[in-house]
Amino acid sequence: MSTLEEIVGRLLTEQGLTIAVAESCTGGLIAHRLTNVPGSSAYFIGGVVAYSNRVKERVLEVSRETLSVYGAVSEETAREMARGARRLFDTDVAISATGIAGPTGGTPQKPVGLAYVALAAQDLERCEQHLRHGRRLRNKWQASEAALEMLREYLEARRS
Repeated sequence: MSTLEEIVGRLLTEQGLTIAVAESCTGGLIAHRLTNVPGSSAYFIGGVVAYSNRVKERVLEVSRETLSVYGAVSEETAREMARGARRLFDTDVAISATGIAGPTGGTPQKPVGLAYVALAAQDLERCEQHLRHGRRLRNKWQASEAALEMLREYLEARRS
């Protein structure tokens, strides 16, 4: 049985598409999973782990206004991170993840386990909110899984 990263790798290869990632709460886990697949250098171009708002702004071009109005953990920031990675690496598609892995850092409005994952492509932009109730490593894994699942759904829809 194929892993999710193998499935998206096969779909990216079949469609001749390239991908980049922008990660915050996942800390590079999405890139790690994508590059675990042999031959991933054919489609994986690069990624940014933008843990600080300064990196989100300077490297991914997330607007200062977005960060101050909506915060680093928001749909708006996730969308801008994905757009920024796609632009920075000049790829066909990019995915991003931002959230609160825990065990600290949560608030009643933005609890531990909250994550936003986004996808940016020429023909589609999408963002999803996820709330998990695991420990830190589990929350990071589930955010990476959600981002890769979103990518899989996009790639399979393109095939149809």
